[in-house]
Amino acid sequence: MLKQLIAIAVASSLMGCAATEPTAHAPKPLDTDTFNTRLNQQQVQLVAAINQQCQPTDLTSLTALSSQVEQLSQQINHLNQAAKNLSAQKQAAVVTPAPSQCPKSALGDKFLLGEIENVFIDELNASFATRIDTGAESSSIDARNITLFERDGAQWVRFDVYTQGEKQPATNFESKVVRFVRIKQDANEKDDRRPVIHAHLKIGQYSAETDLNLTDRSHLDYPLLLGRKFIKDIAVVDVGQRYVHGKAKQPKPKQPDPEQPKAESAIVSSGKK
Repeated sequence: MLKQLIAIAVASSLMGCAATEPTAHAPKPLDTDTFNTRLNQQQVQLVAAINQQCQPTDLTSLTALSSQVEQLSQQINHLNQAAKNLSAQKQAAVVTPAPSQCPKSALGDKFLLGEIENVFIDELNASFATRIDTGAESSSIDARNITLFERDGAQWVRFDVYTQGEKQPATNFESKVVRFVRIKQDANEKDDRRPVIHAHLKIGQYSAETDLNLTDRSHLDYPLLLGRKFIKDIAVVDVGQRYVHGKAKQPKPKQPDPEQPKAESAIVSSGKK
């Protein structure tokens, strides 16, 4: 097909050339051999021109570019293989269990008390060396000159407490009686009927409240005793320790508010004796 096209193009060229010549000088008629020779020459020249147009202009650049593409392909394959190896290592790694939580304290929500603690009573505005006694059921405070009386139809009690020690004068207090309790010290003795008051306590940073029965504890070593009813559900006692919470500093006396009515459940100080 290509040869036919070339032949047609050459023939057209030859015929065109013949047509343009002056009629006065008409060319000699071409024989078959001459025509074929010229046709072959034109064909060779045309094929050479086509091959020259199709030949790459910069073979060196194409070779270098092909080499770079091959190197990049190798690097990509290397990275893919490394990623697969890393993923396999993670899957095969031994999972280290998380450390277990620290065991809960045996005390739970309770706080620790020593055999002897310093306890501050808000209503008396004083601190007392206190015996923490799991053998006693109720709690009591050393009170002297205990006198019962009525106020507004309710039972009240007046009593003295040595807030600064027995070498200093005692302070007189008044408080509403919440109930009475009978304590039997000895099988041969009668029951000791004691008035009970309500008080708010502070032991170190802990605050609590409890009922205290009033009794003369002058023959005992400590003016305040806290028993099982106070200890239960809030504290644990270590009899091998003392003053676990230190000795609280006694705050300054509160100035009474003349416009504030006295609460019936409060202990009222009536002066020094």
